[in-house]
Amino acid sequence: MASAYATHAPDTTAQRIVSNPGVQRVPNPRLELYIVKQFLDPAFCARLCALIDVNRRPSTIADPNGDHYFRTSETCDLDHSMPEVAGLDALLSAWSGIDPAYGEPLQGQRYEVGQEFKAHTDYFEPGGQDFAKFCSVAGNRTWTLMIYLNQPEAGGATRFKVIDKTVQPETGKLLAWNNRRSDGSLNPATLHHGMKVRKGLKYVITKWYREKPWG
Repeated sequence: MASAYATHAPDTTAQRIVSNPGVQRVPNPRLELYIVKQFLDPAFCARLCALIDVNRRPSTIADPNGDHYFRTSETCDLDHSMPEVAGLDALLSAWSGIDPAYGEPLQGQRYEVGQEFKAHTDYFEPGGQDFAKFCSVAGNRTWTLMIYLNQPEAGGATRFKVIDKTVQPETGKLLAWNNRRSDGSLNPATLHHGMKVRKGLKYVITKWYREKPWG
């Protein structure tokens, strides 16, 4: 029986995304970037923030570059057996049209004052030292879905540097972008910077999808 979900191909996923209500596409031909305000309600966001606080650990990067301050946030691998996590995972797959088999486990991130994730892309560089380790089974990342769970008092924006687009964090706001061009090649225009929090805390949830089924 055919899957109820679209494949991970860029065109079908984009078509599914724009069919949802409230979706805004950032008007730039260099990448597919979509924004949805109030995707999650504040109460649900608060529950997810509490889950992140329980099991957070220092964030890491795939290919160490010698900059120990490149990514200074904390990360939490969320437990899919928890109803909130499983429900959100299903919601994101239904919204994007991507079969959940292609998805990595949901991750949460927490940023304190001064913490950031300097300009990076979400896909793994084919020439990187850890490329085979991270991509040999499921392939590279295709789509990123990220949700701001709160609004810091100051700072914490996400800046897409190549297209000079800065997105301000708002509770429940979702960002979705295609890490590839229309021909399937990796898109360096997705370079983005999780900017420093200036006051308060910042929480986000991130969901990445792959070229092949996960694990």
